[in-house]
Amino acid sequence: MTKAEFRTPTGGRIDRGRPVNFTFNGKALQGYAGDTLASALLANGIHLVGRSFKYHRPRGILSAGSEEPNALIQLERGNRTEPNLRATQIEIYEGLVASSQNAWPNVETDVGSINNVLSKIFVAGFYYKTFMHPQSFWMKVYEPVIRRAAGLGKAPVEPDPDFYDKMHIHCDVLVAGSGPAGLMAALAAAKTGARVVIADEQNEFGGSLLASRETIDGKPAADWVRDTVEELKRFPEVRLLPRTTVTGYYDHNYLIMAERRTDHLPRGLAPKVSRQRLWKVRASQVVLATGAHERPLVFADNDRPGVMLADAARTYANRFGTLPGKRAVVLTNNDSAYQAALDLADAGVAIAAIVDLRTQLGGPLAAQAKQRGIRILTNSAVTATYGAKRVTGVDVMTINGSGESVIGAPTKIDCDLVLMSGGWNPAVHLFSQSTGKLRYDDALACFVPNVSMQAERSAGACKATFTLAGCLAEGAAAGAEAAKAAGHGEGEVPALPSVERTEPQQPIRPLWVVPSTDLVGHGKAKHFVDFQNDVSAADVLLASREGYQSVEHLKRYTTTGMGTDQGKTSNVNALAILAKSLASPIPQVGTTTFRPPYTPTTYGVLAGRDVGELADPARHTPMHSWHVAHNALFEDVGQWKRPWYFPQGSEDLHAAVRRECRAVRSSVGVLDASTLGKIDIQGPDAAQFLNRVYTNAFLKLEIGKCRYGVMCKEDGMVMDDGVTTRLGPNHFLMTTTTGNAAKVLDWLEDYLQTEWPDLRVFLTSVTEHYATASIAGPKAREVVAELAPDLDMSAEAFPYMSYREAVVAGVPARIFRISFTGELSYEINVPAYNGLYVWEQIMRVGAKHGITPYGTETMHVLRAEKGYIIVGQETDATVTPQDLGMGWVVSKQKPDFIGKRSFSRDDTSRSDRKQLVGLLTEDPNEVLPEGAQLTATADGHPPIPMIGHVTSSYYSETLGRSIALALVKDGFQRMDQHIFAPLGGKTVKCAVTKPVFYDPEGVRLHG
Repeated sequence: MTKAEFRTPTGGRIDRGRPVNFTFNGKALQGYAGDTLASALLANGIHLVGRSFKYHRPRGILSAGSEEPNALIQLERGNRTEPNLRATQIEIYEGLVASSQNAWPNVETDVGSINNVLSKIFVAGFYYKTFMHPQSFWMKVYEPVIRRAAGLGKAPVEPDPDFYDKMHIHCDVLVAGSGPAGLMAALAAAKTGARVVIADEQNEFGGSLLASRETIDGKPAADWVRDTVEELKRFPEVRLLPRTTVTGYYDHNYLIMAERRTDHLPRGLAPKVSRQRLWKVRASQVVLATGAHERPLVFADNDRPGVMLADAARTYANRFGTLPGKRAVVLTNNDSAYQAALDLADAGVAIAAIVDLRTQLGGPLAAQAKQRGIRILTNSAVTATYGAKRVTGVDVMTINGSGESVIGAPTKIDCDLVLMSGGWNPAVHLFSQSTGKLRYDDALACFVPNVSMQAERSAGACKATFTLAGCLAEGAAAGAEAAKAAGHGEGEVPALPSVERTEPQQPIRPLWVVPSTDLVGHGKAKHFVDFQNDVSAADVLLASREGYQSVEHLKRYTTTGMGTDQGKTSNVNALAILAKSLASPIPQVGTTTFRPPYTPTTYGVLAGRDVGELADPARHTPMHSWHVAHNALFEDVGQWKRPWYFPQGSEDLHAAVRRECRAVRSSVGVLDASTLGKIDIQGPDAAQFLNRVYTNAFLKLEIGKCRYGVMCKEDGMVMDDGVTTRLGPNHFLMTTTTGNAAKVLDWLEDYLQTEWPDLRVFLTSVTEHYATASIAGPKAREVVAELAPDLDMSAEAFPYMSYREAVVAGVPARIFRISFTGELSYEINVPAYNGLYVWEQIMRVGAKHGITPYGTETMHVLRAEKGYIIVGQETDATVTPQDLGMGWVVSKQKPDFIGKRSFSRDDTSRSDRKQLVGLLTEDPNEVLPEGAQLTATADGHPPIPMIGHVTSSYYSETLGRSIALALVKDGFQRMDQHIFAPLGGKTVKCAVTKPVFYDPEGVRLHG
């Protein structure tokens, strides 16, 4: 066990009474409860934690938060291993095992570092130019090599042993962030009685105050945080969520949050608690208090281990009692780095020099530094860094009058730590995800929120307010205003806590590339912009010269901001360098698109419990247990398990289907049709709505009558079909195909909400509400008559395509006289909880008639004999009703319906379109394979023009021969002609017929 030599003797928020043992790269180390992996490594003197993505350069810890681009860690092993976690956010626990990534054989000696020697070759876009020739190398050489080199860590190959869950909540005010602005916003809103949720990505609330030595109300800031959190806990309507990242902001104030519930515990210690939870929040109002990220400076070789952000070093010293080094040089262009230097000096770090890019100094912080004897070099720049796996020194030179180069001789300063501060970028990611508009603030050199597009307001550092007093005031005002907008309080701002008065900061000097002895791109030094993806200032300038002048093109060409950090530390520097190269204002160049998630999110938490069998749940009808007990074999139709066929004895599929077909045609059969989509449609405009979505007329459909209808999309192609019944003046029941039920409902809702919001129509899915038994066959009337003795079953009283309400086997039911078999048929709908009972009664009553349960395969044969289509089998999104020979279902009188205009297009009226026909093979026992291609001639050499394909093909027990349906080019004009199906070693001759093979007059179903 190594000694933590870089630990302060006292201080910090770590628990020094609880040591924690862990290993990094196989080395046993020790930290304390409250440490992050980054703070514990630094306390043990470890700065080299990984290798860069492209050049495999040594990389150290840059930041202290979620913006970290360098310290990406492979955590744990086996089935719980996880790649690309930020060491700055990993809370250490007993037994933690971590290792570096992207290095072989190890991080100290990485073979991949040869890429750094060849870095002049591997410039931005090199892969677009390098892997072009010879073309034959792409699949065999280039792609395999690239795939092996791609990525950083390694994903687990074993199943995840943990589980995840989701929660859905509503609140009046959601506060994202718990720094001074966030806490005040939550407190102000809570005092009005509003329902408040406050979430923060860190393990405890307080944000920047956790590392601050300022006072609030006369006490340390951390104590004020503690008291404020305790006060918030006393409000019954306040939910506090630490370790919870607000990671996505969507329309209508819908946000998602990822909570890490057990990641801070030894793996497997809490097996009954979900590892992570996804919160889905609908907020009336949102307050964004997400803080700001310190911006790196782009100077020569600014990526060596030991070079880090100034405020990060301050955080490690004040919050974690960790010294990132013993002798530091500070490079800055703004005042905030002086506070970091002062705090580190108090913690025991020798400040060798503060190198300030600005020409003049002022303000109390610089004065304090001078009083302490800290050397300050103004109008100066770090022009070189020394060291390999840890910085050992820097060169400092004077900046010339233009700020474009340096003059004089370099001064070398020995150090083991370089702290840099290039200003601050407000964390506008969530604001931008909400589609808010940004503006560029020239004085602060950053983008700030400008125009909100949702019920949202920003406060604190994310709004570029960088004083403690300003953050507290803005947070309180934002919380009170949000609560008022949500219906709570009058917007009165509570009393603000007192803080020390702060002097205005001196202006920033935004030198986007710190000048050096060589021009950017010349010499050996690299000026890194994006640390994770090894993008340098030279790469940005190269992209500009090569014409990639859009910031989005720059991003993709150079990969700037495309790493796991999404450019939190790199994007503004990159677009500023691009703007300068184009001689354009920074606002004109703009920003890249901010996309969720804010930080990488596990697939596990996005999936929640929807994994394994629950990823695609199997849906069972109420009669499923009966089918299982009677040996049914099932097929998957969408998510439904539908009986495929019911074999008896040693019957195979073909024998069972033939038996079931005979029973339906000669006696009676029963099908479980519960899976058909059922949509309840109500409202004063329901009939008008149906008249618009179906191709045929529905306005005058009588109550108690059913009508078959076809739906087309805007292009005129068939989307779905089904039977709709009018139950009352403003009440309809629509049936859809099983697989399209959800799709049709979504499609209908889309039209109601976006195209016809004036229509007063309400849609409700009732598929699971009803169990459906379809009784078909010559004896169907006798079976139903015995089950519903009070119902007049005569053909005159209960005609085809009508419905009646009746009591069936003692259960209230809806009975529809519709048929998909071509036989006399009745569909009985009863509440789902009565489904099994009614089915059993049907089987009991029907036994004397030889009733036979049949499955979907028999249904397919019976409907094909009648020429009935199945959407998705006879259609493929390129077929119109006219192509199916169903022009009769397209109204010529209606002024409009969805798809009508497309029927007038030249393409949809072509005579040579593929059209639905029947096929009879020359050999009646030859069953064509579905999907078989069809040709006009029997001979010829490939490629032979195809004129169509087989959509459905079966052996018909009723007809004693094979039958098929097919889509054939100009099929209507080929009646009684012969076409051919090449099948490997043989060609099958087929006669083209009409698609109705059985009872073309419809006598049986009207009986």
